[in-house]
Amino acid sequence: MTSAEALEGNRMTDAEIDDLLEAVGFGVLSMSLDGVPYGLPLSFGYDGANRLYFVFVGHSDEGRKTEYAERADVASFLAYEVDGADAWRSVIVEGTLDRITIDDWEAAREALGENGWRPQLLSDVDPNQDPRVWALEIESASGRKVEPA
Repeated sequence: MTSAEALEGNRMTDAEIDDLLEAVGFGVLSMSLDGVPYGLPLSFGYDGANRLYFVFVGHSDEGRKTEYAERADVASFLAYEVDGADAWRSVIVEGTLDRITIDDWEAAREALGENGWRPQLLSDVDPNQDPRVWALEIESASGRKVEPA
């Protein structure tokens, strides 16, 4: 494998993309507001089909996470796994981001419990109050990988 191939990787199939989203429970949510980007490391849950779920815990007085999530037209999320320079994979999904309603709570709780990095955070969430749980509806997904020789 050339060094360029190790940097670029190979395209992942839809099944490989699903596998990564089910295997890792963390990544970076990126949003932009008025031309100002904001990247946020987060744990996530994947429903196995077309949604990622995030819990916004802890917040600043400015409420930056919530403001960006409410006003951004589109968001992207990067999930990745790195085992070395010659063994990595990453997925980027894009879509709309919306706060869930109480009707979506069980699906979100299940997805976050399955592969969220810190599912115990759900114990601090009261879905009857303000769940601070957001769903990214996946409109597109792509992935790259390099496998060891």
